[in-house]
Amino acid sequence: MPDPGCPRCSTPVAPLDADGVVACPEHGSVAPLWRPAESSYDGFAEHLRRAAGFPTYLPWPLSPGWSVTDFAAVGGPDRPRATMTCCSGTSELDGPVDVLVVSEEPGTGLGARVAGTLHDDPGADIVEGPPAVQVRIGSQAVRLWPVSTSRDTGEWDRSVVAGEAAGRWLWIVLRPASAMLLLRDDWILRDVSALGPPLLALPFGGPRLHW
Repeated sequence: MPDPGCPRCSTPVAPLDADGVVACPEHGSVAPLWRPAESSYDGFAEHLRRAAGFPTYLPWPLSPGWSVTDFAAVGGPDRPRATMTCCSGTSELDGPVDVLVVSEEPGTGLGARVAGTLHDDPGADIVEGPPAVQVRIGSQAVRLWPVSTSRDTGEWDRSVVAGEAAGRWLWIVLRPASAMLLLRDDWILRDVSALGPPLLALPFGGPRLHW
């Protein structure tokens, strides 16, 4: 089992207390972040049990040569608050590409940490102007707006879009920034939390990003 962490930063935290929260020196008492040291089928099965009842989204189907390189959850089976997945592969135009998807309750802060943005929630960014792209989740078309990273020193290494899906924030972070072109109108996310046997065919492993 991975050690708990803070969903908003990488600062080491105090051990889990009786109420199921951890104490972060930077952010106080927070729901714990659970992130395994490496990506594996067994670790992903544990992740899905911990995040039971909360969606875990993956691009679907994964393109040949792509794999699930990272995943995480915030909270626990009694009250999950967020999930994150990272899929990595290559594209003809961009070379190595990482696609990170976060679904979270407002105020959790995991999406902002993964995206490297200033505020915990997308805020005003997602109501100004037309959406940049849309993706499909089941029968729903989810509109996503660009989220500014202009105050961050690594702003040019990624593209960030966010919107709302099933009453929660949905973030997609693409590295490098030029990989934004991958998000076509027919791009599909699937909640794999109840997928069953097809999970056995998913490839896991590979270098994971620092966030």
